[in-house]
Amino acid sequence: MEVEVKLRLPSADVHHRLCTLLSPYHRRTMLQQNLFFDGPNSELASNLAALRLRFYDLDTRCVLSLKSKPQISAGISRIEEQEEEIDPVLGRQCAAEPWRLTRIESSDIIRRVKEEFNVVSDSLISLGGFRNVRSVYHWNGLNLEIDETHYSFGSCYEIECETSEPEIAKKLLEEMLLKNGIEYKYSSTSKFAVFRAGKLLE
Repeated sequence: MEVEVKLRLPSADVHHRLCTLLSPYHRRTMLQQNLFFDGPNSELASNLAALRLRFYDLDTRCVLSLKSKPQISAGISRIEEQEEEIDPVLGRQCAAEPWRLTRIESSDIIRRVKEEFNVVSDSLISLGGFRNVRSVYHWNGLNLEIDETHYSFGSCYEIECETSEPEIAKKLLEEMLLKNGIEYKYSSTSKFAVFRAGKLLE
């Protein structure tokens, strides 16, 4: 179970001010491309699941993930997640021809997609995706991920913080944001939900 604090930032200006504030704690910045897949009858989406390929920094890394049973309330997200590293070259082949994903016999994720969600071999289709610039900061014992997400229909900005103590982390974050005049609100949807809606929801 992945547990994260998720706070939405209202604009590019607020995102810039926060990144400037946190600059002494900056660790790295990652360029991400996220691509999603489903069966022809929305077998995954209809069961609140998402199959994703994520490419990092010009294909230096590729991760296949399956997310399911999402819950988000008061800025705290809980979701079941399984991840597997795959060769970026294979990942690009699968992005171009999604049926290849179901041929990865060594993947426990693909086994689950077939057995739990009844996706037939060779039937996966691409849903498209979006790009994300993720800046990572280590602040006050927390790993903060500040996201700048670019969809075909607009951009949004968000703070994510994976933690085993979400209420404590949220309190620390909110105190810091309020003290420095950084506007925010609790995220109520995932990036994938925004992408599927085809419009900015907040």
